[in-house]
Amino acid sequence: MRTKHIGLFLLLLAGASCQKEQTFTDTFKTAVVEKGNIVNTVTSTGTVEPVNSVDVGTQVSGIIDKIYVDYNSEVKAGQVIAELDKTTLEADLRSAQANLASSKAELTYQKANYDRIKSLYERQVISDVEMEQAQYQYDKAKAAYDKVQADMSRVKKNLDYATIYSPISGVVLYKAVEEGQTVASSFNTPTLFTIAQDLRKMRVIANIDEADIGMVKEGQLVTFTVDAYPNDIFNGKVSQVRLQATTTSNVVTYEVVIDAPNEDLKLKPGLTANITIITEAANDVLMVPVKALSFKPTLPEKPDMPQPPVAQGQPDSIASKRPALQANEKIIFIKDAQGMHPKKVEIGMTNGIYTEIKNGLALGDTIVTDQIAELDLPAPAGKMGGSPFMPQPPGRNRKR
Repeated sequence: MRTKHIGLFLLLLAGASCQKEQTFTDTFKTAVVEKGNIVNTVTSTGTVEPVNSVDVGTQVSGIIDKIYVDYNSEVKAGQVIAELDKTTLEADLRSAQANLASSKAELTYQKANYDRIKSLYERQVISDVEMEQAQYQYDKAKAAYDKVQADMSRVKKNLDYATIYSPISGVVLYKAVEEGQTVASSFNTPTLFTIAQDLRKMRVIANIDEADIGMVKEGQLVTFTVDAYPNDIFNGKVSQVRLQATTTSNVVTYEVVIDAPNEDLKLKPGLTANITIITEAANDVLMVPVKALSFKPTLPEKPDMPQPPVAQGQPDSIASKRPALQANEKIIFIKDAQGMHPKKVEIGMTNGIYTEIKNGLALGDTIVTDQIAELDLPAPAGKMGGSPFMPQPPGRNRKR
């Protein structure tokens, strides 16, 4: 039994010896100043759509007689893409032409009658009443002729509307009618086709949260992916930040337009894009972990405990005095051969993980980022530390 107690006592002495050999730097985590890229981004989702698309309709009612295009058909501006049945419209035109001829004949007669009555009136052969009657009949015939001319123009225009042309050069995205189908334009213009101008120029309409919209500016670079090509990364640029807000379930978002070149025609209208807007970037700069900027060592307050080593010329306490700081300045603790000491540095942008260092540090410098625990320095001579739950050496608690 005596042998067992002696062995335990020797083990405790060995532990105390190891504790005395623990150094100041064993209680701190460090990092090395390195170079890299710091990027701040805003992420969201959006919908791919053509930069310019036109809904083509008809202003007259009728039956679709012929359709010359289909889905994905390439069309040119001014190309005929459909025709309505013109039978009724051509009959209206003939009727208008007949009315025009009749009105013209009536106007010619009334004009001749007016000139004759006026000549007689000037020679005081006829009364004022007859002159006024001739004037009235002539004005009435002239007004009727003007009206029939306007009707003729409208009928001709409606006949022209029966032939539907493509207003732009592009691709047919949508076709809403088939031959033989009746379209009615009584209250609004029905959409027959949707034509995209140029699918090599697409855009993404993204909804950006109100918390992030302040960081988004025109001209910022954008990368995005679509589920159709998960391994491809597409590039774009912010072209417009729209001021109109949209509120959905108490969430306020703003539309941001992103130009997206599509030379290989991979992007298709309607695809969902997962976008990343690069709001700020610093490339190939010195950087340190963000934790190093907020680090402040915690030193022991026991008066009989020795202080950690400090660099020559520094105050007795590492954190006792700090130089005055500007808005873009911070204090970072450096570890070198003389110990650990504070250093004022100039900072740049940050992404929440790393911060750019513009001045004050060099590549490869060792900096302190965290303190693992309070300094575990040896107790003064004559005092034995240790856990109260550890077995005591033989005779430790013996009463004297």
